[in-house]
Amino acid sequence: MGTYTPLKGFTLIDRGSHSPADRSVGSTAALSRPESSRRAGWLRRTLLVSTIGLFAGAAALGMVQQPDRTQLPLSRQIQSVLPLASNQVSVSSVDSDAPFVSETRIRAGDTLASVLQRLEIDAPGLQRFLTQAPSARSIYKLYPGRSVQAATDAQGNLVWLRYIHTPGEEDDGQVTTKMLLVTPSDDSYTAREITDRTDLQTRVAVGTIRNSLFGATDTAGIPDSITQQMADVLGSKIDFLRDIRPGDQFRVVYEVRSHQGRYAGAGRLLAVEFINNGKTYNAVWFSPDGKSGNYYGFDGVSLRGAFLRTALKFSRISSTFGMRMHPIHKTWTGHKGVDYAAPSGTPIHTTADGTVEFAGWQNGYGNVVIVKHYGQYSTLYAHQSRIAPDVKVGAKVSQGQLIGYVGSTGWATGPHLHYEFRIDNQPVDPLAADLPISRPLDPDEARKFQAATEPYKQQLALLTHLQQTLPESSTNVASR
Repeated sequence: MGTYTPLKGFTLIDRGSHSPADRSVGSTAALSRPESSRRAGWLRRTLLVSTIGLFAGAAALGMVQQPDRTQLPLSRQIQSVLPLASNQVSVSSVDSDAPFVSETRIRAGDTLASVLQRLEIDAPGLQRFLTQAPSARSIYKLYPGRSVQAATDAQGNLVWLRYIHTPGEEDDGQVTTKMLLVTPSDDSYTAREITDRTDLQTRVAVGTIRNSLFGATDTAGIPDSITQQMADVLGSKIDFLRDIRPGDQFRVVYEVRSHQGRYAGAGRLLAVEFINNGKTYNAVWFSPDGKSGNYYGFDGVSLRGAFLRTALKFSRISSTFGMRMHPIHKTWTGHKGVDYAAPSGTPIHTTADGTVEFAGWQNGYGNVVIVKHYGQYSTLYAHQSRIAPDVKVGAKVSQGQLIGYVGSTGWATGPHLHYEFRIDNQPVDPLAADLPISRPLDPDEARKFQAATEPYKQQLALLTHLQQTLPESSTNVASR
């Protein structure tokens, strides 16, 4: 009978305990295995680890709470087909004669050559004409942000060039846009100035104070000049430097000007409602005669005094009312007004609403303007270097309106304003007099006031509702 001898390589498959000798023999057998077997084992281990990772990721995803689709907002699409007859459909014809218009805005540091280059104008001698012709002098000054437009025909020839140098300027009560128009003429060019009226629009806006008034009005898209008017009109009720609180709200109705769809400047503040620290203040513009006007509360009470204390914003008193030694005649005489020393050319403003009673030269007063106010009051402004062009006898003027400029005409030793305040044509000291309060509206004016301001009340009421219901981002709404 033969002897049984176990296979020494079997110890690699048996995971039980073995003698060191057996493990040594098994190791030798393992080293003798083909390389493919070891690679197969490594691949199996890699697949096992990857499978475990995939199952773990799927389990984690299954734990994330999915949204409840029943709570999502409903979406609905409505489609309506409207039949059109053949006579209701038309295609505009192509006008081969219509020019191609290009435009560029002037940038800081631009030159005339760089502007014409951006417009891609091929017009021989145009730049030389614009720099030399006196009629084209307005283009010598290129204001950043202003527009230059050029029109060319189908062959690329220049039809016209326009420089809109003054998008908004008040002229005789009308806000206009001024531009330079250049057109080809024989073998050269022709330049002329054109003035177009702007379109008047009314806009409304609301806002809430977060940090500052100007920050809130910028967010609401309100021009800075309107913001300044808000502060001026309500300045006697609200201290906009110290009284403003986060959460204060405002609603405004104001004018803007546009030219060919472009913004040409802000106009007048028409109505405002401001809630400061829980208290409501309002103001509305009212002009009884359509020329001069004032701001009133909705109760019809004027928001400003009848007279300003001074006709100059920045000055010093050089001579007071009363007896003094005349600087020219060297005689002891009564001084009938107050002298305000200021540089020549300083603007002079009327201290109250009224009608121009005299405007021109008058003896020692030099260039002088006399304004008649309501009742027995009148004011006089003397020694002007020049009188404002629209200040003529019979003209209506409103408080704060420019009427002239400081000078030294007449009997004057230097530039200053001689200001007189008269009652029944008798001069009194304007610094000591009890200035009258604003004139109340008479019954006829009160009826006109109610009729004129009712639309503004309705607009502000609508803005209040919108401000309470719409998000704060929806604060700028064009009215008409």
